[in-house]
Amino acid sequence: MKELIVSILRDAIERARAAGQLTAGIPSIGIEAPRDSAHGDVASNVALTLAKPERKPPRAIAEIIKSQVAMPEEVSEVSVAGPGFINFKMSPAYWHSEMRRATSAGRAFWKPRPWELRPGAGKKVQVEFLSANPTGPVTVGHGRNAVLGDTIARLYEAAGFDVTREYYFNDGGRQMKLLGESVRARYLQEHGIDAPLPEDGYQGEYILDIARALKAKRGDALVSVTELDEFREAAVSAIFADINRTCTRLGVRFDVYTNELDLFSSGKVDAVLKALHDGGFTVEKDGAIWLRGEPLGLPKDAVLVRSGPDRQPTYRTPDIAYHIEKLKRGFDLIVDVFGADHIAEHQQVIAAVKALGYDITPISAIIYQFVTLTRGGEKVKMSTRKATYVTLDELIDEVGADVVRFFFLFRKSDSQLDFDLELAKKQAPENPVFYVQYAHARLASIFREGAAKGLMLPADQSAIDLNLLGAEELDLAKRAVGLPEVMSAAAEALEPHRIPFYLLELAGEFHRYYNKPASRIIGPDRELSLARMFMAGILKDAIAGGLELLGVSAPERM
Repeated sequence: MKELIVSILRDAIERARAAGQLTAGIPSIGIEAPRDSAHGDVASNVALTLAKPERKPPRAIAEIIKSQVAMPEEVSEVSVAGPGFINFKMSPAYWHSEMRRATSAGRAFWKPRPWELRPGAGKKVQVEFLSANPTGPVTVGHGRNAVLGDTIARLYEAAGFDVTREYYFNDGGRQMKLLGESVRARYLQEHGIDAPLPEDGYQGEYILDIARALKAKRGDALVSVTELDEFREAAVSAIFADINRTCTRLGVRFDVYTNELDLFSSGKVDAVLKALHDGGFTVEKDGAIWLRGEPLGLPKDAVLVRSGPDRQPTYRTPDIAYHIEKLKRGFDLIVDVFGADHIAEHQQVIAAVKALGYDITPISAIIYQFVTLTRGGEKVKMSTRKATYVTLDELIDEVGADVVRFFFLFRKSDSQLDFDLELAKKQAPENPVFYVQYAHARLASIFREGAAKGLMLPADQSAIDLNLLGAEELDLAKRAVGLPEVMSAAAEALEPHRIPFYLLELAGEFHRYYNKPASRIIGPDRELSLARMFMAGILKDAIAGGLELLGVSAPERM
């Protein structure tokens, strides 16, 4: 539809210029849905864009353009509204054609459109997400990261892009040393040796599980070993296995694992520090190396290398090297998914990459806020089994993977997410994932009912008379076939929450229609029943296609 309306407007503006009514060149033509659906199906602000170069009121320009529109059969009405918006109402024939196109295209119809997305068809996309260091189980907060990243990857993959899902981690450094010391202490305790946990060490039950497994494998062979390598490696192996099991339960996978330590061993971190120093972007003070904020447009300096005998680089230093490597790998779009507590660090990293002469245009970010679990209006404070946080596994155990994914996606990523456990388990309309899945199950039941009565859609559906559908049914079909456009916009804006919102609206409209006695889909009139079943099939496919991209199941029965 957008392509058709843009073409109509371009032709109208050309005719207005040929007639001397307009003189400016043709601008980029913006198309969007009107805020009030009563105004039409699609609107353009092109008249407002032309107001300055034409030196005319935008509404006057809109009237000129409208007068030059050649009305194709797909358009039933063109009008001017507000300060100069040009609104188009599509004809029933257009929507009938779209319904038939959706049916004939099958699953391919219910996907984002590659030509509407930023990088362009056939380009490479990298999504780096989750990226939790292997120091413990995946938490609920990590879970939101994982679902956001995986869904963006699904959207671009469905549109035909070459997508790489990447996990970036560090299995060295102080936290990993503490992890090794914690496992060693528990291992010694399992052998009856008094060995206190290190200060700030890891205390979760999972550390004890790792120590017991190590004892079962190695016996007492490590009692006198003071080096931490084997303890740390056992922990990393066990924790990564646990992380991967959790991700699998949630339908999340990765193609590439990148280790931060490789950036150090290859000399890439040192190369970054030297390049920043040579460019005058660092300063040494208080025994530390700082990234200078002022020349990079940052509000303050940031530490790149800590003071002290170890001179350990901070997180942001190898991250600069990592982003340079991403750009060198030729990705056309690089998506970083990170929590709101990393905003400043991410800005510093990107500013440093740009200062070193790299084009940062491909790099985008999804920033997500934290998750608060509530039960009965009270905050859920901790896990009873694995330290002082709720693990993602525990959440999946309680409410199921479908609910976890849908709820994590149902709020804009930069909004705080209050995850109501009681609501999540309700089999009721106020639970959004239940409401959408129930719409799909209801639609599936229509076809079972039809089959039981000997009424099924024919293989050749061209003879089904869609003119029998009423305005409400046509509105339902219009809402359904608009879903791919929403998918494309969600991918382009890195805002996957748009899809569950749209599905909930579509489900709500269907439930309201279905609950009306006059809206019985299978009735005494065979031809009307077939037309309504045709419409129902499109709704069912739309909901199934949307849920699939969210990683949520579409049950046939509930």
